[in-house]
Amino acid sequence: MKHVGNCFCGAVTIEVTGEPAAMGYCHCRSCRSWSGGPVNAFSLWKPEAVRITEGAQHVETFAKTPLSQRKYCKKCGGHLMTNHPPLDLIDVFSATIPTLAFTPGVHVNYSETVLPMRDGLPKLKDFPAEFGGSGEMMQE
Repeated sequence: MKHVGNCFCGAVTIEVTGEPAAMGYCHCRSCRSWSGGPVNAFSLWKPEAVRITEGAQHVETFAKTPLSQRKYCKKCGGHLMTNHPPLDLIDVFSATIPTLAFTPGVHVNYSETVLPMRDGLPKLKDFPAEFGGSGEMMQE
C-alpha cells in the first residue's frame, strides 16, 4: 500500500509505503503546540517507509529536543513529519496523508491532556515502556 501527501502549499510531496507501525493520539504539550490543536493524530512509520519525492529543497528541520526532528515546508510552514531517531520511527501527521485510513490504537502522554477523550482506547500516562516511558495506564 502506498499513500501520497503534501505540505500545505503542495511544494513538498511525501510518500509512505506499507503499513504504519502504530497510529494514535499524542497529548503532550510539544505536540499540541506544534500541531496547533488540543491533540495530535500520529502515524508512526519505519524510516525506510517514508520518502520525500518532490520538493526536498523546501524541507526545513527544527529540533527542540534530541527525541524529535520536526520537518516542515519552509515555503508555506506546513508541517510534514517528525523524525524520532532514538525510536527509529517517523511520525507522519495523519492529516498529511489523506488516503490513510486513520485507525488510532492508543493515546500517549495522556497525563498532559487538555481534551479528555472517552473513546475506549488505552491511555498511557507517558510512553510505552519499550520507548522509554513508564508504560503506566490511566483511567478515562
